[in-house]
Order: sequence, then structure tokens, then C-alpha cells
Amino acid sequence: MRKLLLTTCLAVTCFMAQAQADKKPHTFALSKSDFLLDGKPYQIISGEMHPARIPKEYWRHRIQMAKAMGCNTIAAYIFWNYHEGTEGTFDFTTENRNIAEFVKMCQEENMWVLFRPGPYVCAEWEFGGLPPYLLRIPDIKVRCLDPRYMVAVERYVKALANEVKDLQVTKGGPILMVQVENEYGSFGNDRNYLLRLKELWDQNGINVPYYTADGPTAFMLEAGSIPGAAIGLDSGGSDGDFAAATRQNPDVPSFSSESYPGWLTHWGEKWARPGVDGIVKEIKYLLDNKKSFNFYVIHGGTNFGFTAGANSGGKGYEPDLTSYDYDAPINENGDTTAKYNALRNLIGSYLPKGKKLPKIPAAIPTITFPDVQLQPFTSIWEHLPQAIPSVQPKTFEAYGQDYGFMVYKTKLIGHKSGKLTITELHDYATIYLNGKYIGKLDRRLGEQTITLPKSDVKDPVLEILVEGMGRINFAQYLIDRKGITDRVVLNGMTLMNWEVYGLPMNDAFIHSLKASKAATDKPGQYFKGSFQLAKTGDTYIDMSAFKKGVVWVNGHNLGRFWEIGPQKRLYCPASWLKNGENEVIIFDLHQTTAATISGQRTME
Repeated sequence: MRKLLLTTCLAVTCFMAQAQADKKPHTFALSKSDFLLDGKPYQIISGEMHPARIPKEYWRHRIQMAKAMGCNTIAAYIFWNYHEGTEGTFDFTTENRNIAEFVKMCQEENMWVLFRPGPYVCAEWEFGGLPPYLLRIPDIKVRCLDPRYMVAVERYVKALANEVKDLQVTKGGPILMVQVENEYGSFGNDRNYLLRLKELWDQNGINVPYYTADGPTAFMLEAGSIPGAAIGLDSGGSDGDFAAATRQNPDVPSFSSESYPGWLTHWGEKWARPGVDGIVKEIKYLLDNKKSFNFYVIHGGTNFGFTAGANSGGKGYEPDLTSYDYDAPINENGDTTAKYNALRNLIGSYLPKGKKLPKIPAAIPTITFPDVQLQPFTSIWEHLPQAIPSVQPKTFEAYGQDYGFMVYKTKLIGHKSGKLTITELHDYATIYLNGKYIGKLDRRLGEQTITLPKSDVKDPVLEILVEGMGRINFAQYLIDRKGITDRVVLNGMTLMNWEVYGLPMNDAFIHSLKASKAATDKPGQYFKGSFQLAKTGDTYIDMSAFKKGVVWVNGHNLGRFWEIGPQKRLYCPASWLKNGENEVIIFDLHQTTAATISGQRTME
């Protein structure tokens, strides 16, 4: 009988998914136990993907892949800092930032949408989606009613709501629900803040139901939920989880807002690769009990550029990989996996007799290219901008820089050698004395101190090249400014009078680089090369011959590489390649000799 009822529910699900193509207004409401679409119980089977992590050219393919696995809905985080890179200036048009177009594309593919706009989202994304310009305010507090934070939030809500308010189900669009904040019960307990966020969305034209998402524990649910909003469970996979939601609010439905087929990986770890059995068991439970759910994630994509975040575990800092493959059912370059096939078979087994899931879309073509010998190009030392004098070093944000690298330079007066300590280094530094490389300090390993050798120079010159890696995106250490965040001390003496050089390594900076014949014995080198293609396709750039840095292909920042792994290859989509000559620029913090790269079909 239970299977029959579920079959009927899924039949309605399939019918209603097709019905949305008419673009007529529908109703979506919450009963005590069910989601109601046009007054009838509706089971959400959602697959999460993030437009910012997927080249726009592949949006439709990934949506179709989710549909073919059995999903009727797409969940999407929106990353505030990806759309307001400069304070007060929003971008919803360039590259893969057109959120309205993504939502419309979901509708064209007969998929509903769970809209997850933050303002904080976590998502292993730099600063959890919050814009780093906020960190220029020395004592800023986020995710609360700090008025300076809320002024920015109000600006964001107004801008984003304007993009999507006409795409709600009430107006013939696909957006069923909007999430208020994200996992707030893991962070704080300012219920007034959550209520104010809901009020802001209301005031800016959002009129579909809301939901919150928290771990299925009493304290998280109490601190993170709000009256009238559906309760999302991260994750919900048992009777006990759903009972906890009911105890929190018996008058609204609950669902598994993040069921995890895979998991994230940090630099220096082994790949996180959960097996198939666990997620299949959880989804079977949810299907058998007619519970709605969302795969987090069905397809992860890539943290291109400087967008990867970090956690605050381990010795205090755990930066995330460039890849956001996540061991998801649909892998980084959009292909199926054993997990995909197992889940597709499971969901398909619950369809009404005679109904079948859509055919799996054809895979995106992949290519290889043979070893390319790169050549020395120039170094950062030939491209330092005008120095900013500082009595003591400050953070990137204090100098108006959000991402990239920074050089801090001073003469050693008094102490000339000995124990050098960088207090609160964020995040990775290479140290030079009189132009000679001394060593590195890695926040990930808790390193803060290095020994400076004696030299015969009267006033030795100390240079510290700092890389700001991903800002922490979860829990209590979100305020994660980059660079030298406190001071530099030599044998107990605080070093003063610095020259500071910002190296944002943004598109304009990289485009401005000129070749030079600089000495190649000092790390901090750029290498350059090119390869010819008769046809384009997705590929993975093999960086195993290099040490640590960043790669640009035809001006596109593929992200960071690091010899500690586990990731040694960076995904490069076909849309960033071209027939004929393709240019590669590599910046490496340690390597001083040119090496080779190649193009491979897979991550490993």
C-alpha cells in the first residue's frame, strides 16, 4: 500500500513537472506534513548545483543530467560576493552570473527551483559568499543585526530580488521556495536577524514559502528556524531526524535539505570518497516515507579563480581544493559515475508502471594534448607596483585588496638574524633575505616561526611574499582577513617601517605582465607556453611538474594548484579553449625552472 501511495505521489510529481512549462501561475504551500503544489501533495526530489561553479555553456547539460537521474527540482546557492565584487556594483550579466537566465533554463527543462540566496551560504565558497569588502571595517560583525552589515545585506536582497521576483511559482516561474540564511543554528541565535531577513525578502516582492536548513539537533533547530518556514534538515535520513523537526515546529513540513552523496576535500588530505551504499540507503528511506529531499550536491563543479573557501579545523586552517567535484553523482566535467547510476536506478524503480526517466544526455567531449614545455616569462619582482609605506604591516583588506598575493618588505635595523615570527599569518608565506629564499610558513600546519641566517649585509632586506588562500566559510572564525594580520617580530623586536606591494593577480594584472630577463634563481616566477588544438573539448591540465601557484589559460584563472595534492590536475572547460593556439601562464611560488604541462581526460 505504501509503495502504491508513493507511486501515485510520483505520478503527480511527473505530471506537475510537465505542467510548469505552461508558465501559468501555480500555488505552492505548506501543510503540517506536506508540500502542496496546486493544493496536492508534492514530493520534491532536488539536485543541487551552483551556477557560479559551472561554465554557463554547460548549465543546461547539468540540469538535464539531474533530470535524467530522477530529479524534478534544482537547488541553487547564490554567492553574494560573486555578484557584488565591488561595493555597490552588482553584476548579473557577465560570464556565468545571469541568475535569472539559469532559473529560466531550469523551467525550460521542466524543473522547479529551490532558491538559496544566503546572504551567507557556506558551500565551501570563499567567506561563505559574503563580500570581503565588509572586512575593511575593522570591527565588523556578520550574520547579525550589526547595522553596517545590514546596510550591505539590504542592498543585496533588493538587487537579487529584482532579478528573480517574477520567476516565482506564483507568477508562472519555477521558484517554489526561498531559503532564509543557512545553517544559522550552527553559528548564532539572533532570531531577530533571521526575521529581518525574511521581512526584507517580503518587502522586495518574494511571496513564496520560506525554509531554513540546519542540522537535525534540538539546539540548531531552535536557533536556526523561524515561525512559518519549512524546516530543512542537513541531513534528514531517519525517523529521529524528522521527529526532531516536528518537535521544533509541528505545523510545517520538513525535508532533507542536504542529503550528502559525497563530501569535500582539503589540500593535503586524501580524496573524500564516501561509498554508494550509504546514500542509496538514505534515499530509499526518504522515498519509502514520501519525504522530500535535496542532493547536496548532485554536481559540484569547480572553484575557479580565488573562490575556494576553507574550514577552521585541524591546526586552525584547512583550505579547500580548486576542484569541487565533491565525489558527487555527476562529476566535475559533467559525466556519470557509479553513484549516479545507482541513484538513477533507485529513483527509477519508484516510477509508475510504464514510466521511464529521460535518456541520459551525451557526455561532453574530452580531449588530451601532449606535453607542453613552458618557458621562463617574468617574475613578480619585476612587476611590483608602487610601494605603500606602512609603519607596521596591515591586512590585504586594509589596503583595499581582496584576493591574490602581497609583498611586505623592510630593512632590518637592530636585530639582523635569528627567530622571525609572523603573528597570525593568513595564509602562506615565502621568506627572502637579501633576495635569497629562506623558507616558507604555512598556516595550515600552524607554522609561524622561521630562522633568519646571519649575513654580511649592513642593513639586511627582508621580503615576505604572502598568499591569501580561501577565507574560512563556516562556524565561528568567518572573520578571516588575509596577509599579515598582526605583526612581524625578530628575536622579540617588532619590525617597523615596511613597504607593501599589492599583487591582486586579477585579469587586468595578468594581462599587464611583460616578458623580462630577470634572474630565475629567486622564486616567484611566471612561466608561459602555448599549445595547438585542432578541436576543443574539456580537459584537465596536469600540474604535477610544478609546486604551488595559479594557472591561467587564455586569460581564464583555472584556480590554485599545490604539490601536496591530492589534486594534481585542474579542470579546463572547452569553452575556455579555442581552435589553434592556446596560451598558458603559470605563477609558481617555489619553482625556478620551467617544466611541462599536458592535457588529460580525467581528474586522475
